[in-house]
Amino acid sequence: MLLEGSCHCGAERFRVMSSHPYPFNRCYCSICRKTAGGGGYAINLSGEADTLVIHGAEHTSIYQAEIDGRKSPGERHFCARCASALWVFDPRWPELVHPFASAIDSELPRPPERVHLMLENKPDWVEVESRQQDRCFAGYPDESIAEWHARLGLEEL
Repeated sequence: MLLEGSCHCGAERFRVMSSHPYPFNRCYCSICRKTAGGGGYAINLSGEADTLVIHGAEHTSIYQAEIDGRKSPGERHFCARCASALWVFDPRWPELVHPFASAIDSELPRPPERVHLMLENKPDWVEVESRQQDRCFAGYPDESIAEWHARLGLEEL
């Protein structure tokens, strides 16, 4: 599926192909919550890094969080003009890019279940809106984005 996205002010637009476009993973870690979260979480999708095309890249800034006193290799790309969170890239997995669902303008498919992860980092004011079929994890789930899509038979759109 072709995902097309943009920042709020329109300075940046991007597109990327995704075999895993369902917005199901709600991350409550402090980094996602503070840099991209509305509602106390952020939702990342999965895209093929070699298909990422960016218009307005000169407006992109990158934030690398500090985790346990060390700079994370994960790069959180955002618009320097309006601060919209756009995507995450991590050189440890160079074939992937993870756009934030909030930056995607394309119509996304509705997930049959959601995964709430990093709940150990959730502040008390955040209410987890989970449905009966949703899965919740204190940390990271054992299942990857690709494995989640495969388990639910959602790989072909």
